[in-house]
Amino acid sequence: MDLDVFVTAHRTEWDRLEHLLHRGRRLTGTEADELVALYQRTATHLSLIQSSAPDPMLTARLTQLVARARSTVTGTRRATWRDATRFLTAGFPAAVYRSRHWWIPTAVLSTLLAALMGWWIGTHPEVQAAIAAPEDLRRMTSPGGEYETYYSSHPAASFAAQVWTNNAQAAAMCLVLGAFLCLPVIWILFVNVLNLAVGIGLMSSAGRLDTFLGLVLPHGLLELTAVFVAAGTGLRLGWTVIDPGPQTRRSALAQQGRAAIGMAIGLALVLFVSGVIEGFVTPSGLPTWARIAIGVAAELAFLAYVYVLGGRAARAGEAGDLDATERSAELPAAA
Repeated sequence: MDLDVFVTAHRTEWDRLEHLLHRGRRLTGTEADELVALYQRTATHLSLIQSSAPDPMLTARLTQLVARARSTVTGTRRATWRDATRFLTAGFPAAVYRSRHWWIPTAVLSTLLAALMGWWIGTHPEVQAAIAAPEDLRRMTSPGGEYETYYSSHPAASFAAQVWTNNAQAAAMCLVLGAFLCLPVIWILFVNVLNLAVGIGLMSSAGRLDTFLGLVLPHGLLELTAVFVAAGTGLRLGWTVIDPGPQTRRSALAQQGRAAIGMAIGLALVLFVSGVIEGFVTPSGLPTWARIAIGVAAELAFLAYVYVLGGRAARAGEAGDLDATERSAELPAAA
């Protein structure tokens, strides 16, 4: 192909397309039809030049023209407050509800493991000695010790922000790393369970388990639920790699991955609430029963949110994924 002749023959069309693009929304119906036709022809021209006579400058110009024209012809969808409302009232709770068969067993097994390990640590002095020296253990578990002062060691606002950031990162890691055959999720979950078990064991050995639970339960109920949801979703994502079901592995992983990204955003909001409780309620001067009641209320509110709003949305077909119109087209998979 003679590039100079080709450019001479079609330059007028390209210039006309650029002119119409500059007009933007001020096009008449006839001009809009002309823009679509010029966009299609220019895309064909670009394909011919790239395959037959690639010229960097001309290719760059036509690529830019085609991209701008495609955006004008197809339009761009912008997120609105309606999308955010739909996500919070349907998409996120439905995704949590649909994954309940993963995160509820995760929560039950993790809680039982934490209790068992805590009992083992609390009843075996040799295990406690392996954790820290006796004087260090006394410093941690005595009245006014590190377990108690931890929650009031920093200003409430900065402490809540720090806690929220750390927990949100842990939840996001569970969701993202789940694709690696579940193993990183199991490790992250085990570390969290171990930390809880150490606190239970050491404080129970000092006869102060009630104090420890009074400090942990106000924020821990909601916080641990969010971590269990993240871990369960990560495990589900990892299992999708192993067994994608009737879908292709790529399609199934893409669907679960999109839902996991939405879960990460939603769980960040949940963990923000638990961080506020941990920063302002846990170290407050409220009676223990009042602090625990606030934690129980927050937990029950979240469960109602998931089972009422999420259950209703899931039964209506909501899966926490993008709308079909926003997803890439997929070839049908063989049965």
